[in-house]
Amino acid sequence: MRRIDLAPLHRATVGFDQIADMMDRILTDTQSTPSYPPYNIEKTSDDGWRISIAVAGFSESDLNVELRDNALYVSAQKADETDDKVFLHRGIANRAFERRFALAEHVRVSGASHVNGMLNIDLVREVPEALKPRQIAISSGDTVDAKAVEAK
Repeated sequence: MRRIDLAPLHRATVGFDQIADMMDRILTDTQSTPSYPPYNIEKTSDDGWRISIAVAGFSESDLNVELRDNALYVSAQKADETDDKVFLHRGIANRAFERRFALAEHVRVSGASHVNGMLNIDLVREVPEALKPRQIAISSGDTVDAKAVEAK
């Protein structure tokens, strides 16, 4: 496993600590990537995405979707089945799982639905007005009127 030193990035940037920490976390992750359950991430609009997770055999009460620390956690715990079934072949995995998806700033969950064995989680980016680009008027005088700039 290669180890990449991100110290120059910390010295040359200000305010990008989260990106450096995320890169460091990804590069030092020694666990193999889990493949269960399979999922898709699709872009639905310029500021919208959908995560679709195949959760065949799980009901809505078995699933848990939680947003904490800029991460989306999806987990499932199958309720214990009390009847004794005898399987000749068991190919449907109903085992418990937890998936974690790191979300960028200002991305929020707009909804979740469970249809035909698929858990669909819709995400949308909502940038606050204070962070959106704004036009600054240029005056021809020597002084800038602070009240005029804030009014715009």
